[in-house]
Amino acid sequence: MLNIVRLAHVGVRVLDFERSIAFYRKLGFRTTHEDYTERVVVIEHPSGVELNLLDSADDDNAGKNILMDVAKKYPGYTHISLQVSSVQEALAFLAENNITITEGPVTFGDGSTAIFFRDPDKNVIELTECKNPATRRRL
Repeated sequence: MLNIVRLAHVGVRVLDFERSIAFYRKLGFRTTHEDYTERVVVIEHPSGVELNLLDSADDDNAGKNILMDVAKKYPGYTHISLQVSSVQEALAFLAENNITITEGPVTFGDGSTAIFFRDPDKNVIELTECKNPATRRRL
Protein backbone atom coordinates (compact mmCIF):
# COMPACT_ATOMS: atom_id res chain seq x y z
CA MET A 1 0.00 0.00 0.00
CA LEU A 2 1.17 3.53 -0.78
CA ASN A 3 1.39 5.65 2.37
CA ILE A 4 -0.75 8.65 1.37
CA VAL A 5 -1.09 11.08 4.27
CA ARG A 6 -3.60 13.57 2.83
CA LEU A 7 -4.79 15.28 -0.33
CA ALA A 8 -2.14 17.89 -1.15
CA HIS A 9 -4.12 20.09 -3.56
CA VAL A 10 -6.53 20.13 -6.48
CA GLY A 11 -5.57 21.77 -9.77
CA VAL A 12 -8.31 23.82 -11.41
CA ARG A 13 -7.85 25.09 -14.97
CA VAL A 14 -9.30 28.61 -15.36
CA LEU A 15 -9.63 31.25 -18.08
CA ASP A 16 -8.93 34.32 -15.98
CA PHE A 17 -6.98 34.46 -12.71
CA GLU A 18 -8.59 37.62 -11.37
CA ARG A 19 -12.16 36.43 -12.01
CA SER A 20 -11.47 33.04 -10.41
CA ILE A 21 -9.59 34.46 -7.43
CA ALA A 22 -12.48 36.84 -6.74
CA PHE A 23 -14.96 33.94 -6.86
CA TYR A 24 -12.97 31.67 -4.55
CA ARG A 25 -12.36 34.55 -2.12
CA LYS A 26 -16.12 34.63 -1.59
CA LEU A 27 -15.80 31.05 -0.34
CA GLY A 28 -13.05 32.01 2.09
CA PHE A 29 -9.93 31.12 0.10
CA ARG A 30 -6.89 33.39 0.22
CA THR A 31 -3.95 33.64 -2.15
CA THR A 32 -0.78 32.05 -0.75
CA HIS A 33 1.47 31.95 -3.84
CA GLU A 34 1.52 33.50 -7.31
CA ASP A 35 3.88 32.39 -10.08
CA TYR A 36 3.01 33.96 -13.40
CA THR A 37 6.00 32.31 -15.10
CA GLU A 38 4.56 28.89 -14.29
CA ARG A 39 1.01 30.28 -14.70
CA VAL A 40 -0.25 29.14 -11.32
CA VAL A 41 -1.89 30.87 -8.38
CA VAL A 42 -2.18 28.86 -5.17
CA ILE A 43 -5.17 29.58 -2.95
CA GLU A 44 -5.91 28.04 0.43
CA HIS A 45 -8.97 27.83 2.64
CA PRO A 46 -8.64 28.07 6.44
CA SER A 47 -9.81 24.42 6.55
CA GLY A 48 -6.56 23.42 4.84
CA VAL A 49 -8.02 22.81 1.37
CA GLU A 50 -5.56 24.03 -1.28
CA LEU A 51 -6.38 24.75 -4.91
CA ASN A 52 -3.87 25.48 -7.65
CA LEU A 53 -5.47 27.75 -10.25
CA LEU A 54 -3.90 27.20 -13.68
CA ASP A 55 -4.67 29.83 -16.34
CA SER A 56 -4.07 27.71 -19.40
CA ALA A 57 -7.65 27.01 -20.46
CA ASP A 58 -8.98 27.45 -23.98
CA ASP A 59 -12.42 28.95 -24.53
CA ASP A 60 -13.48 26.94 -27.57
CA ASN A 61 -16.16 24.86 -25.86
CA ALA A 62 -19.07 27.33 -26.04
CA GLY A 63 -18.93 27.95 -22.29
CA LYS A 64 -19.49 24.29 -21.42
CA ASN A 65 -17.63 21.97 -19.09
CA ILE A 66 -16.82 19.06 -21.43
CA LEU A 67 -16.78 16.58 -18.54
CA MET A 68 -20.26 17.52 -17.36
CA ASP A 69 -22.19 19.39 -20.04
CA VAL A 70 -21.85 17.36 -23.24
CA ALA A 71 -23.57 14.10 -24.14
CA LYS A 72 -20.31 12.24 -24.86
CA LYS A 73 -18.57 11.26 -21.63
CA TYR A 74 -14.83 11.89 -21.37
CA PRO A 75 -12.58 10.57 -18.60
CA GLY A 76 -11.48 13.06 -15.98
CA TYR A 77 -12.29 14.54 -12.60
CA THR A 78 -15.85 15.84 -12.61
CA HIS A 79 -16.06 17.84 -9.38
CA ILE A 80 -14.61 18.68 -6.00
CA SER A 81 -16.64 17.91 -2.89
CA LEU A 82 -16.12 20.00 0.23
CA GLN A 83 -17.64 18.83 3.49
CA VAL A 84 -19.62 21.49 5.37
CA SER A 85 -21.16 21.38 8.82
CA SER A 86 -24.58 22.52 7.56
CA VAL A 87 -26.10 22.48 4.08
CA GLN A 88 -28.74 24.95 5.29
CA GLU A 89 -26.03 27.42 6.30
CA ALA A 90 -24.27 26.80 2.98
CA LEU A 91 -27.51 27.52 1.10
CA ALA A 92 -27.87 30.84 2.92
CA PHE A 93 -24.21 31.72 2.28
CA LEU A 94 -24.49 30.98 -1.45
CA ALA A 95 -27.69 33.05 -1.69
CA GLU A 96 -26.06 35.98 0.14
CA ASN A 97 -23.14 35.84 -2.31
CA ASN A 98 -25.30 35.49 -5.44
CA ILE A 99 -23.88 32.07 -6.26
CA THR A 100 -26.37 29.99 -8.24
CA ILE A 101 -27.11 26.47 -7.07
CA THR A 102 -27.19 24.11 -10.06
CA GLU A 103 -28.50 21.02 -8.22
CA GLY A 104 -29.87 20.14 -4.84
CA PRO A 105 -30.24 19.86 -2.03
CA VAL A 106 -30.01 16.13 -2.73
CA THR A 107 -30.06 13.55 0.06
CA PHE A 108 -28.24 10.31 -0.69
CA GLY A 109 -28.88 6.82 0.69
CA ASP A 110 -26.27 7.23 3.43
CA GLY A 111 -28.11 10.29 4.77
CA SER A 112 -25.62 12.86 3.49
CA THR A 113 -27.08 15.93 1.81
CA ALA A 114 -25.35 17.88 -0.94
CA ILE A 115 -25.74 20.97 -3.08
CA PHE A 116 -23.86 21.72 -6.28
CA PHE A 117 -22.79 24.95 -7.97
CA ARG A 118 -20.25 26.09 -10.56
CA ASP A 119 -17.25 28.40 -10.51
CA PRO A 120 -16.87 31.00 -13.30
CA ASP A 121 -15.30 28.36 -15.60
CA LYS A 122 -18.17 25.89 -15.08
CA ASN A 123 -16.13 23.63 -12.75
CA VAL A 124 -18.52 21.81 -10.41
CA ILE A 125 -18.26 22.24 -6.64
CA GLU A 126 -20.25 20.08 -4.24
CA LEU A 127 -20.90 21.06 -0.65
CA THR A 128 -21.90 18.03 1.38
CA GLU A 129 -23.15 17.60 4.92
CA CYS A 130 -22.43 14.14 6.29
CA LYS A 131 -24.95 12.90 8.84
CA ASN A 132 -22.38 10.45 10.14
CA PRO A 133 -18.82 11.39 9.05
CA ALA A 134 -17.59 7.90 9.97
CA THR A 135 -19.79 6.45 7.20
CA ARG A 136 -18.99 8.95 4.43
CA ARG A 137 -20.43 8.15 1.02
CA ARG A 138 -17.87 6.42 -1.17
CA LEU A 139 -18.32 6.62 -4.93
